[in-house]
Amino acid sequence: MKGIEFADGTVEIDASIVAEGLGIALPRLKEGMRAGTITSLSERGVDADQGRHRLTFFSEHRRFRVVVDASGEIVQRSAVDFGESMLPKAVRKPG
Repeated sequence: MKGIEFADGTVEIDASIVAEGLGIALPRLKEGMRAGTITSLSERGVDADQGRHRLTFFSEHRRFRVVVDASGEIVQRSAVDFGESMLPKAVRKPG
């Protein structure tokens, strides 16, 4: 699988990209996803952003976001690390 693919109306992202963005090891990512401590949000672009998707992943202390174009290429990535502080609830909202 290339990094990000679209299939049957869903977006699939390689787990290693998410683990790296959240600054954690792959086994910890999988553990957190199963436990519900790592969550995600997927948004589809409209108007000027048509064809783009914004994928956001949240852990206890970090938010990782990628914007991808219609071919699955990452056009932007960012991460916010709150250090020892818990991720504020406002950071988990779309936008």
